[in-house]
Amino acid sequence: MRTALVERARNGDEDAFTQLVDLDGNRCFAIAYRILRDIERANDAVQQAFLLAWRELPRLRDPERFEVWLYRLLVNACYEEARRHRRWTTHISLLPIEGPTAPDPIVSVDDRDALERAFKRLSPEHRAVFVMHHHAGLPLAAIAEIVGVPLGTVKSRLHHSIRNLRAVLESEAEVEIVEVRTA
Repeated sequence: MRTALVERARNGDEDAFTQLVDLDGNRCFAIAYRILRDIERANDAVQQAFLLAWRELPRLRDPERFEVWLYRLLVNACYEEARRHRRWTTHISLLPIEGPTAPDPIVSVDDRDALERAFKRLSPEHRAVFVMHHHAGLPLAAIAEIVGVPLGTVKSRLHHSIRNLRAVLESEAEVEIVEVRTA
């Protein structure tokens, strides 16, 4: 069914392309959000990816490869969005926020916040590989094709992203234990 839709969309059928967007839009947004960690920037990246897909669809040689091709456009749009955002935020400094003096009784919210902070420390390239593997469930070879790097680089990025996430989460847990002991 998807291949037939791709063929029709390649020939200029806007309804077929709309159906493809409906099929893949939510998953693309989920991937973009997990890479960029911001709803508005994720929406921009998804929109950019679908716009480019519509323009370049007639040049797609193999309709069977549409999904991988679309993910590649999406990941590149996420990289561009991250670069654009970084240019605007280089001169902004965050003020420290005073946290609660006692441990938060809602541990899951605290854990989710710690994971969010740890995830923001990863580069977009590392986030993309992590998200494509752990969220989208794609094999490493497919991720290598999507992001346009060798398989060894994908393995390295996945390893480093997991190691860095683990290190940040462990260091935050140690800080939390010290704060509880001193309180």
